[in-house]
Amino acid sequence: MGSKKRDLCSSAVHIAGVSEFTIPRTKQRLMYSHYGNREYRIFVAQPDADPPPLGFPVIYVLDANSVFGTMVEAMRVQAGRPDRTGVVPAVIVGIGYPTEKPFSPARFYDFTMSVPESELPARPDGTAWPEMGGAEAFLEFIETELKPEIQRELPVDRTKQAIFGHSLGGLFVLQVLFTKPTAFRTYIAGSPSIHWSKQLLLEAEQRFVARITHETLNVDVLLAAGELERSHKSRINAHAEELVKRLSAFTDFGVYVEFQEFAGEGHVTVLPALISRALRFVSRNSI
Repeated sequence: MGSKKRDLCSSAVHIAGVSEFTIPRTKQRLMYSHYGNREYRIFVAQPDADPPPLGFPVIYVLDANSVFGTMVEAMRVQAGRPDRTGVVPAVIVGIGYPTEKPFSPARFYDFTMSVPESELPARPDGTAWPEMGGAEAFLEFIETELKPEIQRELPVDRTKQAIFGHSLGGLFVLQVLFTKPTAFRTYIAGSPSIHWSKQLLLEAEQRFVARITHETLNVDVLLAAGELERSHKSRINAHAEELVKRLSAFTDFGVYVEFQEFAGEGHVTVLPALISRALRFVSRNSI
């Protein structure tokens, strides 16, 4: 009898076919940048909804190999009921690299300004850091090559563009905020590596402050980190909180800023929670 039961159970399992799974309404392509002759893997997700009269908000996501899928699925689940979730449908554009690994060494070049090697933190394994200093060229690629391509293909609202970056990507987000604040409406910098080029970033911040006291801007800025990062020697949380405190003085000049710390999360585990919070933050002016 026991043998018969096992046979019946095994015969009940029938696999009709196996195929790769893809996230609905997403696509990817390779793009070559004229700035530095670099190659990027671009991921795009389009909402399953009718666009608003002025088009969808659009979120540009750095390190897309690691976070694009998480953000798209979070959007797909939450954007169906904006009245309850606070999340509206948006186009998501991921900027990644031609690799199947979650992170590429190429990010070190794209996300950083030129910093003397003597000022860089020591690498944990003792080896030299990859080439750096390509942030300006990377921003040129986004502004003059990638954005026009997306705007030709999809109905997006150019007044509601956001950029999301984490770690060195968060540092890049802040560099864009301070050097070209009109590039995006919303800036999300998760666990930003402010310590990486603290002096250069501070100088850029000072120029930004001088600008906004004469020119009113409308930018929303979210800085965030995991609670467990508070004990890291790079002082990620402290640097972020100090920056938020300084920027909060300019609310009347069109700068809205928040800091969010996620309980029980570290430098990498903070990403899913941050992504969910970022979607609501991007949507705050669209509901």
